[in-house]
Formats: sequence, structure tokens, C-alpha cells
Amino acid sequence: MKDVLPEALLLALQQRFGERCNTTLAMREQHGRDESPFDVAPPDAVVFAESADEVAFVVGLASQHHVPVIPYGAGSSLEGHLLAVQGGISLDVSRMRQILAVHAEDLTVCVQAGVTRGQLNAELRHAGLFFPIDPGADASLGGMAATRASGTNAVRYGTMRENVLGLNVVTARGEQIRTGTRARKSSAGYDMTRLFVGSEGTLGVITELTLRIYPLPEAVSAAVCFFPDIDAAVQTAIQIIQMGVPIARCELLDVHAIRAVNAHDKLGLRELPMLLMEFHGSAAGVAEQAQTVQEIARELGGEDFEWAVTPEARTRLWAARHHAYLSGLQTKPGCRSVTTDICVPISRLAEIINASVAEVEQAGLAYFIVGHVGDGNFHMAYLIDPLIPAERELAERLSRQMVALALRLEGTCSGEHGIGLHKQGFLIDEAGAGAVALMRSVKQALDPHNIMNPGKIFAA
Repeated sequence: MKDVLPEALLLALQQRFGERCNTTLAMREQHGRDESPFDVAPPDAVVFAESADEVAFVVGLASQHHVPVIPYGAGSSLEGHLLAVQGGISLDVSRMRQILAVHAEDLTVCVQAGVTRGQLNAELRHAGLFFPIDPGADASLGGMAATRASGTNAVRYGTMRENVLGLNVVTARGEQIRTGTRARKSSAGYDMTRLFVGSEGTLGVITELTLRIYPLPEAVSAAVCFFPDIDAAVQTAIQIIQMGVPIARCELLDVHAIRAVNAHDKLGLRELPMLLMEFHGSAAGVAEQAQTVQEIARELGGEDFEWAVTPEARTRLWAARHHAYLSGLQTKPGCRSVTTDICVPISRLAEIINASVAEVEQAGLAYFIVGHVGDGNFHMAYLIDPLIPAERELAERLSRQMVALALRLEGTCSGEHGIGLHKQGFLIDEAGAGAVALMRSVKQALDPHNIMNPGKIFAA
């Protein structure tokens, strides 16, 4: 390891954390990669914190020495959020996995930042409750708040923005603060909770969260429906939303994604564009929603409407959907993915998907599409050979064209992955130089030494 960390800082960390302060190359490299296509030198040290006080200790020391701190949860980010672009300390909170309090009567829960979505739902299930935000990966809840994640249930339950009531945060000075309360609303001062939700670790380290939770629905039913082309599938999703059907999930998989999940999960699905839908509510309400959706789909050429009513059948379908990203990567061995996540008003969704498919087909680059089309969000995954720079350049050009169109359609460059390293230029295009300058001024005020995940959201 190159001697980058000040000796006094490293010694203090080793004395406090012992083996939980790790400088081996293997551990540093593990914490220096995520699911993005970027290759960056690893951090200089990895520290495993087990409490908010330990997080505050690390950040306080780093502040004294002006050393970067990069929060690390599950390592599943797609835009380079956890990469140590300026070296420093990877602060791993994955061992902070305590569910601190479940307030079933208020439908709230308090958890440490390292608790994962799957862990929380396994605990809540016994009380007939669940946390709906489902980005696919079993991400840490602290990381999900930091990136303002959403996922398959967002069309019904919203995103992390709507479901985080309060946070405990360690600021860039090493101070512990509390934002928000367990109350459902507040008019007390600035909305600091919303400031930290989506800040991507650039303003502080989230250590605890207070979240909204929901009763498990009385009835749940999932269905798949196949379409002659991707346009028909998208038009169906648009009409479902425009008619006000309270569908819980509405996911699109194109033919390439279907082939990938068939190979990976041995499903035997028809190799046609598909909508995977889920309905929540009372038994009568679910039946009514399903009947309406079937009629819409049938008018647009949808066929083979297949139901999955048992928990086992639903789990199998949704597991395949969640595996779609990794399944897609396996279709081109050794590849990396340049993955987009644009979101547009629902009425413009078909336009941008059709245009983006035409462009990538003409370019001849391998790809697949999955999307949370119920809220106008989809992912185009361009599969590139990392040893062929021309493929990376082509994927980035196609991505730029897609984002430019999304902005013209009054959408966003990132519906759920965040800005990270990858979309800094797009943020300026979307928000404007004045708004980005204001964001920078907030960063400067809260993190004057620029130690909190530097180089993310906007260049240092």
C-alpha cells in the first residue's frame, strides 16, 4: 500500500478498531469496486464500524487530517458512488445491522444503516408488516436512503424520499445530529431529512433511519402478459396508470431480458416482450384491478395472461426479475454494463423507449431492457467488452443521446441510481449551472474540507 494516510491517523484507527481497520490489498480492492463500469484505485484503508459513535470517531479523525471518507454499505451501487477517487477511508457500516424498534401501532420502524431490505422484511413479516421499497439488490437501507432509491414498488408506495421520516447522521465534522421525528408530518424548520436523502454520502454518513412501514395486503396476485412488440407492452403500462388502476408493480422485460432470465432461472417464458405485474389489496379489489388490466392488455395485443397466486410462484417470478441484471451480464461472458435509469412523464415513455431501441439496434451493440414502467422509469443496459474501448465509447454516446431526449421530454437523467461519477455532466444539463452551483455551496457549508465522498455528484 502506498503511504497516503497520515501515520498518526492510521495509528489511531488501528488502536481503536484493531483488526476492523484493514489495509490489506484484497480488502481494499473489495471495497474499491461496485457495479459501475469504472476502474479506480482502491481506498487506502477499510474500517468496519459497529455503532454511530464509531462512525463519529472515524469521521472526526478524518476531518482533523483532511482525509476522504467513503461510506460503504452493500456495495451494489451502479454509478461509482463508493469508489475512492481521491483515496482515503472506506467506512463500512454493514455490521450496523440492528433493528432498533418496531412501532407497529404507528407503522414506523427504526433501524441502523447497515440493515438490508431483506433482513428488515424478514423481521416485519412476523408482525404482518413490510417495507415496500425494492431496488432489486438486497441493498442496505442507509445506502438506499443515500441514493434516494426506489424500485419495483415505487408506482404504488413511492420512493425512499416518501418513506424516510427521520435520520441520524454523522456530519463532516464528526458531530451526530438527528433529522425528523416519528411523526407523519412536520413544519419545524428546514427539511434536513430530505437534504440527506439522495446526497450520496457527500454531506454526511447516515447511521440510523426511521422509516414508514405498511400492513401486508390482504390479497396479493402477480401476473405475466406477453406482447407482440415492446411498444404494445409500454402502451399497456401507460393506459393502466392513466386509468388510475392502483397497481403495485408493473415491470417491463424485453425479449433480450427474457432470454437471459430463462437461461439463468430455467423459467421457460415465451421470448416476447413481457409485463410482470402485481396487485395488492382486498380480494375483491385485486380481482377488479386484474380484470381491468386484462381488458387493457387484450385490446393492445397482449396474450397468455398467466397468474401466479401462490407465494412460491410469485417469489419465483420476482426472483427472476431481480436476477435480470446478472442474468443479462451472463449472456456476454466477461462483459461490463453501462446502465441507464432515465425517467420521463408516463405519457412520453413509449416515445423514448422506441427511439432508444432504434438507436441501439442500428448501432449493433448488445443490450437488454428492464423497467419500472409504471412510473415512467426504465433501464437500458448496454453490454460492453471492457477490453474494447470503442464499445465503451459507443455505449456512452447512446446513453448521452437517451438522456438528452429524456430531458427534452421533461424527464430526468436518473430516476433512481443517482449521479455518482457517471452523470455529473447530465446533472448540469438537467438542473442548470445555477442550481448546481447552489448545491455546491451547500456541500461547501456542510463539508468545508471536502472529505465526504469527494468527486461524486459534481467534480471536486
